[in-house]
Amino acid sequence: MFSRRQFCRSGAIAASLLTLDRAFAAGQCEAFTKARQAAITPDEALAGLKAGNQRFVSGKTLNCNLLKQVHATATGQYPASIVIGCIDSRVPPELVFDQRIGDIFSARVAGNVVNDDIIGSSEFATKLAGAKLIVVLGHSECGAVKGAIDGAKLGMLTELLAKIAPAVDANKDAPGEHTAKNDDFVQRVAISNAKLGAENLTKKGSVLADLVSANELKIVSAMHDIASGRVTFLD
Repeated sequence: MFSRRQFCRSGAIAASLLTLDRAFAAGQCEAFTKARQAAITPDEALAGLKAGNQRFVSGKTLNCNLLKQVHATATGQYPASIVIGCIDSRVPPELVFDQRIGDIFSARVAGNVVNDDIIGSSEFATKLAGAKLIVVLGHSECGAVKGAIDGAKLGMLTELLAKIAPAVDANKDAPGEHTAKNDDFVQRVAISNAKLGAENLTKKGSVLADLVSANELKIVSAMHDIASGRVTFLD
């Protein structure tokens, strides 16, 4: 049984830990400023997203005053990262990485396809707006990937799915049937698609390539598991 002194001591420790937790949360809830963005490194930006996903998966997301962040970012934005993701309703980057207003640029298109518009947007977000990290985020059970595998045709979507064809071709020697019914094949193609997307950012974007060469930008690919919420980084 605890003595009175032990009880008071344990209570004091608990109170101190609670104070530290609140202080940490308060710091995380502060909107990015120009100085804070300039000070963060690409690796620190990546570590921040990894920590955010861990909070998301563990159910310990931060409770921030979003209206305060609205006011703090009204005259300028200084996100540290860009997430290029799919339009899938189950993979919202801000929630998956436990980020809020002003924390990340979010570019979304079916199949997280990296086309010229996405590259141009990334050039703006990095070279002009100062972001230090780009994450190309694929996900499991991707409908666009399945459509590309099965050669789906539908209006302008046909042209978009054709951009995923290189990822399908990259897995031409994979075992099993090469259809959307083969979950393993779909996952393989989705992973390849995310990796190729990250590669294309520097192959087609000289501005981004120069930033990477100068160690001012890091580009990685990752996969989100829609069943668990967990993000696995591929690089």
